[in-house]
Amino acid sequence: MSLAERVKTQSRWLTSLPVGAILIALLATICAVQAARLFWVSVTPVGPTAQWRAPAVNLVPTAARLALFSGFDPFYRSEASAATTQNVTSLSLVLFGVRANESSGGGSAIIAGEDGVQNSYAVGEEVAPGVTLASVAFDHVVLSRGGVKESLYLDQSVPAETVGPAGAPSQAASAPSADGGLNAETLQKAIGFAPRNEGGRVTGLVLQARDDGTMLRLAGFLAGDVVVGVNGRPISSAADIAAQLRPGARISFEVERGGSKVPIALNLEQ
Repeated sequence: MSLAERVKTQSRWLTSLPVGAILIALLATICAVQAARLFWVSVTPVGPTAQWRAPAVNLVPTAARLALFSGFDPFYRSEASAATTQNVTSLSLVLFGVRANESSGGGSAIIAGEDGVQNSYAVGEEVAPGVTLASVAFDHVVLSRGGVKESLYLDQSVPAETVGPAGAPSQAASAPSADGGLNAETLQKAIGFAPRNEGGRVTGLVLQARDDGTMLRLAGFLAGDVVVGVNGRPISSAADIAAQLRPGARISFEVERGGSKVPIALNLEQ
C-alpha cells in the first residue's frame, strides 16, 4: 500500500468516528493530567528538603561598638543634656514667662530686650540680632548665639528686707517683705481684676494695679492685660484666678495684649 493510500485510509477512519467519542476521549485525557498534577502536589513536601542553616550574624567591629557606647549614657542622660545649657548668657535680656510644649518640643517665651519692651518669641525666631530662641524649658530658655547655646533663666530673686531701727513699729518693718516677694498674698493685694463682659458673659479679666504697678510688672503683666485662660482653662470669674493663687503654685496664664495672645508662667513662693 502506498503512502497516499495510507493517508486516505486514515482520513476516512477519522471522519467515520463520531464527534461525541472524540470529545469524551479529550475530556478523559484532561482529567487524567489534572489528577496526576493533584497527586504530585499532595506528595511534594512544602518546606525545603535540603539541610537548612541559619544566616550568619553580622557582628559590629569592636572599635565601632566602643564608639557607640561611649557616646551614649542610658543612666545619666539628663546630666549630659544639662551640661550643654550651663552657659548662662551675658546678653541684656530679661525672661518674664515661658510656655513649653514637651510633646512637640516647641514653645514660646516672653523676653524683654535692652529697651525693656516685652515681646513673645516662638522657638526658632530671632530674639536679638544673631540670637535665636533654641528651646523652652519650665524655668529657662536656651538661646543660640552664633551656634553657641546659652541659657536665660526666669528672675526668681527676692529683694532683701530692709532692717529698721529696734524701736520702729512692726508694721513699717514688715512692709518691704510684703512688696518684695512674688507670692500669692502679695499678688492678691497688688493686682485687681475687672471682668470683661461680652454677649452677657465674662470672657476675661482686665488686670489693674492697686499699687504703683511694681508687682504687676514683676509678674510679667502690664496694666490693661486681659487674662482669658488659667492653666489651659477659660476664665469665667475672678474666683478662677483666686483659687489658683496659693503658696508654691505654678500657674500658666493666657493673656490678651495688644490684639495678640501672650503666655505667661508664674512660680509662686511657698
